[in-house]
Amino acid sequence: MDDHKIVQRNIALQREWYGEPLGDRVRRLVVAFDVSQAYLAEVLGISAPMLSQVMSGRRAKIGNPVVLARLIMLERKVLTPDVAAGTKEALRTALEDVKASRPTVNRDSFPVGLGPDETTVLGTLREIAEEENLLEAAERLDTEFPAIADLLRRAGKTQ
Repeated sequence: MDDHKIVQRNIALQREWYGEPLGDRVRRLVVAFDVSQAYLAEVLGISAPMLSQVMSGRRAKIGNPVVLARLIMLERKVLTPDVAAGTKEALRTALEDVKASRPTVNRDSFPVGLGPDETTVLGTLREIAEEENLLEAAERLDTEFPAIADLLRRAGKTQ
């Protein structure tokens, strides 16, 4: 398989696994935090060449789940008011917090879940739908929206 086809296949896999190409996600973070790609790699805990390969599609995935967790943590921090406003101190603090984080990653404690609001979200879903409806909705959404399907399953299973 030639290089172009490998890159196209890897980018297609990234869309499937991560919702969109990782290059798009990383570029948004570079712009949002006004940092170099090399510094972002340092914050994430990945080498700059490896991040470049993932962004360009020469590699399909981020092999270390902690690095992926940090990427998602940064994406969420972009949504906080001070970071979204571009406050230099808030940007610096967010980057330092993520860089210093040591997330433990397993099925039950993935650090990028809904966080403190998870109970509220799951409770609201349980109030508006019965268990079987939540599980049926999860089945229907599983192929195209696996994260939403997982949330519905968790709401349905703990009623």
